[in-house]
Amino acid sequence: MTSTPSEVIVDAADEQRFREFVAARSPALMRLGFLLTGGDQHAAEDLVQHALAKLATRWRRVAAPEAYARQTMYRQQVSWWRTSTRRGEVVLADPPEAAARDLNHQSELRLVLRAALARLTARQRAVLVLRYFEDLPEQDVARALGCSVGTVRSTAHRSLARLREIAPELAQELAAVR
Repeated sequence: MTSTPSEVIVDAADEQRFREFVAARSPALMRLGFLLTGGDQHAAEDLVQHALAKLATRWRRVAAPEAYARQTMYRQQVSWWRTSTRRGEVVLADPPEAAARDLNHQSELRLVLRAALARLTARQRAVLVLRYFEDLPEQDVARALGCSVGTVRSTAHRSLARLREIAPELAQELAAVR
């Protein structure tokens, strides 16, 4: 028998299942963390570590571990932007100008999108990630962020408008998102 940091006793089989979950799902959770934090690698790692530590203490009672970890990440990110003491403002260079469409176009779009997302507020990023990356309905986004559906709608609308303003080269891709 082993003991986790909060003194929850788990057997070897539970520990092995948790380790397998972490190995299998960490890359996806890191991508989500990266998006939620606006491209801040260290903050994304902190977010994932926090979620996995919390999941480890509740491993036996959680029916859907990935959903639990993701929900924990959303809520922790919201908590961080509410307190605003987590980290200072990040100053980034302007996104690069639109490049000619070539084989690297998708990679360039990802870089531009990452830079543009980093220039949004944490709340705007969270709404866009939950709504469009996670493809959650507005009601689920509102529940995850602890706000109203109307707030989700208006924040998504303003966030997309801001993305179009920050990165005009994304306009064609953002036109499909309404």
